[in-house]
Amino acid sequence: MPVSVFSLMLVVFSLTTGEFVIAGILPEVAGNLSVSIPAAGLLVTAYALGMIIGGPVVTVLTARLPRKPLIIGLIVVSILGNLGSALAPNYALLLIARFFAGLIVATFFAVAIAVAVSTAPPGKEGSTVAKLTLGLNLGIILGTPIGTFVGHTFGWRATFAAVAAVTVLALLLVLLYVRTPTTPSAGSVLGELRVLGNRGVQLAIILTVVGNVGIVTVFSYITPLLTGVSGFSLAAMPVLLLVYGAGAVAGNFLGGWLTDKALMPSLAGLLAVLALALGLFWLLSGFPVAAVALTFVIGLLAFAIVPGTQTRVLTAAAGAPTLALAVNASGYQLAAAFAGWLGGAIIAGPGVRAIYLVGAALTVAGLAIALGSLAADRRAAAMNGVPATR
Repeated sequence: MPVSVFSLMLVVFSLTTGEFVIAGILPEVAGNLSVSIPAAGLLVTAYALGMIIGGPVVTVLTARLPRKPLIIGLIVVSILGNLGSALAPNYALLLIARFFAGLIVATFFAVAIAVAVSTAPPGKEGSTVAKLTLGLNLGIILGTPIGTFVGHTFGWRATFAAVAAVTVLALLLVLLYVRTPTTPSAGSVLGELRVLGNRGVQLAIILTVVGNVGIVTVFSYITPLLTGVSGFSLAAMPVLLLVYGAGAVAGNFLGGWLTDKALMPSLAGLLAVLALALGLFWLLSGFPVAAVALTFVIGLLAFAIVPGTQTRVLTAAAGAPTLALAVNASGYQLAAAFAGWLGGAIIAGPGVRAIYLVGAALTVAGLAIALGSLAADRRAAAMNGVPATR
């Protein structure tokens, strides 16, 4: 991995850790600030809302800025947001700090992808995106448990201070190794906005949302699924989450390799296999050995589709990809928010096990969108007399 890409990946790692680690320290935060657990849970919502709102707004406002100063500024905002979280004297200010920290995430992710891909050899866009999104995997399976341990050992404020420290290290690497054009990647704010009217870009963003919402719903409720249906104890969950995470890391690189080979055919194939795997999980969820194996498989497939969906948006948006990628990231957060509500509604209705079937059905809907896009690509290629390889 080039050091420049590693530098950006490390920022993604810190941003992801900052997003998810709050779940591990909620009781400590609630007790220290004298608020309820549900109120402390709103800190997760505040960060997600910052991402959803900040994605399009911050990207539009910064469209004319040179890329490297923009990247540095976004990282500095993240550092300040996490330091503000560590020092917040009360719940209200902590809530504001978490929202502030989330504001820049989608824009940074979009700019980082565009910058990293601009340095990649032709035909290696997917694997480059996979190297960058490895930070997502590591933030979930490594950063979050380490941050939780730090919070339990030294207090919850130390967790946010540690995230800020890692981000400072990443900033130093970015300053030293990331090279970008001195001009912005977008021609104008209007150019960034105009690209959102492109039907191909719209379909690519919709594919990200619909293609991911099923597996995100399953992952959001993975603990009650594996304990209540498959019979595992709560003590086994850290190991099972590591199994899922190992699959996610493998899937991330597999997805990048497949994306480089054939973007839409591989993406459609991965969605089809994911839908099948979720259906099998529903059928075999009562068998612990099968549940462990399928936990690895769905982790692999869930993250194997990430490089493809990101690269699809990148290629569809062509000369002005930053806003499209930021909106795509915000769309993913909306899918995650919807998944939380949907899973609860399923549990209240047909029961927790049905989450697997609903997840499979939603993934099939994503597959339909992918197949429609693939067919449109092939029709356009045939009209232009060129082979449809992507």
